[in-house]
Amino acid sequence: MYQDEYRRWLETPLEDFDLKKELHDIEGDDEAIKDRFAIALKFGTAGLRGTLGAGTNRMNIYVVRQATQGVADWVKTQGGTQTVAISYDSRLKGWNFARAAAGVLAANGIKVRIYDELMPVPALSFATRYYKCNAGIMVTASHNPKKYNGYKAYGPDGCQMTDEAAGIVYEAIQKTDVLTGASVMSFAEGVEKGLIQFVGDDCKAAFYKEIEARQVRPGLCKTAGLKLVYSPLNGTGLVPVTTVLQDIGITDITIVPEQEYPNGYFTTCPYPNPEIFEALKYGLELAKKEGADLMLATDPDADRVGIAMKCPDGSYELVTGNEMGVLLLDYICAGRIEKGTMPKNPVAVKSIVSTPLADLVAKKYGVELRHTLTGFKWIGDQIAKLEADGEVDRFIFGFEESYGYLAGPYVRDKDAVIASMLICEMAAYYRSKGSSIKERLEEIYAEFGRYLNKVDAFEFPGLSGMDKMAGIMEKLRKEPPTDIAGTKIVKTDDYLKPEETGLPKANVLIYTLENGETVVVRPSGTEPKIKAYYTTLGKDLAGAEAEYERLAGALKPLFE
Repeated sequence: MYQDEYRRWLETPLEDFDLKKELHDIEGDDEAIKDRFAIALKFGTAGLRGTLGAGTNRMNIYVVRQATQGVADWVKTQGGTQTVAISYDSRLKGWNFARAAAGVLAANGIKVRIYDELMPVPALSFATRYYKCNAGIMVTASHNPKKYNGYKAYGPDGCQMTDEAAGIVYEAIQKTDVLTGASVMSFAEGVEKGLIQFVGDDCKAAFYKEIEARQVRPGLCKTAGLKLVYSPLNGTGLVPVTTVLQDIGITDITIVPEQEYPNGYFTTCPYPNPEIFEALKYGLELAKKEGADLMLATDPDADRVGIAMKCPDGSYELVTGNEMGVLLLDYICAGRIEKGTMPKNPVAVKSIVSTPLADLVAKKYGVELRHTLTGFKWIGDQIAKLEADGEVDRFIFGFEESYGYLAGPYVRDKDAVIASMLICEMAAYYRSKGSSIKERLEEIYAEFGRYLNKVDAFEFPGLSGMDKMAGIMEKLRKEPPTDIAGTKIVKTDDYLKPEETGLPKANVLIYTLENGETVVVRPSGTEPKIKAYYTTLGKDLAGAEAEYERLAGALKPLFE
């Protein structure tokens, strides 16, 4: 079957020379052909993500067109403006895929608003809402290595597509032949017919205005003298992040030169993920040389941000996503109470795998902290519920441990642009008081206890990887552990049982131990990995780390 599909691709006059060459190069290699054609990339709520190349199990313009035809079929049933917004990041083939998607939509009579330059996820979410679109498309593979690209689909609220909508689109994709099924119009013809238009400067300006309106202490940064080193990691962050920072008064910004401009080969960081030390190495070296107060890096689609903070001894320490979530929650709450801008009955939101320390901080400030499944669309869903009740202003902050933050309801996905602004404002504030982010973090630990959050990821590559992952999760449910490393499990939350958790179904297990520590096990939604999240407690960092080593050592054999 897969050999037949390979032959069909080989005999079809393809537009992309790279694909044609690849198909000829793998001729006679059964394994290589099977890997590309035995299965198809499956469209879900996270859209598509895969390795660039030829075949149904790869990202290429034909798979993009097929997916976009599915989106078009869904949009045509929706009424409304019959418009879709499109953005793309610096990934290889990103502009090609964005234009291919625009051409399919135009051929279906659907209007397109596409950015005339690469722009991040939050800008796509904003444009979708600004133009009252039926849907949005973001061409990105987020923080994956260079060989990947992907396709995220958004609903009219600017939030990633719901399960229901993604299911309808997937059904339509199944009926669309990957090579011949999509309606196609050239990008140029779509522009000539007025079906494809660029996103206007008014939309870009409105995006920046919405972000800057959410300063906690407006004007503070103009006199604080903050010294910043910033890396866009060769992605989309350069223009929006520096625009906003300069607007609020942060002008001493040194850009990491090797990572300043878009570069889909990511030559300085093969895994352009701000969670990983290797991606921040150039920035840290420059921060030490410049004596910066702060080093900041955004991922290629600029929806996540990582930082290194300067310590009192002049060294730099990476801040985890959980620590930054707690720091920002603490800063926003304290600042808004001080300024009299805290709404009545404020709401913050975090994912179930994020630190329980946030619950203690929220309680201190009288903030309701809601818990959601992993994936920022669920935080967006909470904002939508508040909006439906006419109470959207109650939302003050949302975060995930994987470096995703949002303050305000102007978009419905994580936003590294506003997060960068608030992190810099927070650093400037503590600097103006003779303190620092590091010192404030230590004060929080002194008040609530020394929490440590660690994530281990176990990879299961190849076609059998998903089966292995499913087998591991099934065994954990059929033979549930009663303890981890000798510490008794007092509660197990299985998120496949919504009647018990009160949340939609998800393949997640949370174990609460008798000493208050937690372990979360979940397969990744976008990669062939199972992740184990540990929250441990200790009298100090060494104690919390020893606890992590103990628990992780006991669980590791399960994932081998």
